[in-house]
Amino acid sequence: MIGNKNIKRIFKYVLAPLLAGWLFYSLYQQIRSQPNLYQSIQLMKEAPFGAMAWKFWAVIFLAFVNWGLEARKWQVLVKPVQNMNFLRAYKSVLSGLTLSLNTPNRMGEYGGRILYIKEGGRLKAISLSIAGSISQLIITLLLGCGGLIYLLYFQETHSGPIMGLSVFWIKVLLLISSIITSILILFFFRLAWLIRLIENIPASKRFIQYVKVLEEFTPKLLLRLLSLSFFRYLVFVLQYILLLQVLNVAIFWVDSFWIISVLFLVLAVVPSFAIADLGIRGKFSTELLSVYSLNTVGILGTTFGIWIINLFVPAVVGSILILGIRFFKDK
Repeated sequence: MIGNKNIKRIFKYVLAPLLAGWLFYSLYQQIRSQPNLYQSIQLMKEAPFGAMAWKFWAVIFLAFVNWGLEARKWQVLVKPVQNMNFLRAYKSVLSGLTLSLNTPNRMGEYGGRILYIKEGGRLKAISLSIAGSISQLIITLLLGCGGLIYLLYFQETHSGPIMGLSVFWIKVLLLISSIITSILILFFFRLAWLIRLIENIPASKRFIQYVKVLEEFTPKLLLRLLSLSFFRYLVFVLQYILLLQVLNVAIFWVDSFWIISVLFLVLAVVPSFAIADLGIRGKFSTELLSVYSLNTVGILGTTFGIWIINLFVPAVVGSILILGIRFFKDK
């Protein structure tokens, strides 16, 4: 019998690389058929220095704002366990990002963040981190539903399938997403209910003490978490729109906003692993945005650029921070 551990290994070392290979080959074929390929690549090379260079550097600046908002949210979250200054919260978030890139659906993020939490509060901090992730997921699903509504009822520029889905299946996706969003919002503002449900589980006695910290979250605090998640979401979308403009992907900003919202919705619900994540992002972004622009190279350049600026580079910084923690512990 194949154990749980072996299944994870098969996915990590066999299925994920195969999926990544197929996705990147598919994207390569799309790039090969791109008209004016050389000019598009040149435009990408000139992005930091061309006429719209200020937009490129604005995207870089917004990456700091993005993780700054997440650090502020982490400060608010861990306050019941530990007072943490902004710089320490920022380091914690980057360390979590480093470990998240090597785990399914970035679940390792929790392990990286608790490195900056004092002994005795680390398990409680995991439940707090999950609450923060739920707040971000609610915003992503909520605006993603708005994007699906925009596609279905306010757009007449396309009549064919999107992401391989007909209008019927897009409506099904909207219905399912709306139900999930409503349930998440209900439980988010009624965390006490969730704790009582967990208390009724016989095997929960060992870890219920680490979850009960969520009872300290007032509706005002939960709204604050949602507002920080919303502003962080806006930063994400603005980065995409600016980089699309830099790489000459001609899409009206309103269309861009709602299409990117659908992209974030899809990325939030599709399971992924680090090695396949970039390919998945590229595949879905071209499927969605190519409805409005044929500049496939610009779309892929934007997707990969956002991934490098928002995830890869901060993860490298986070790895240095983690090494620093280990060094000083050894000393």
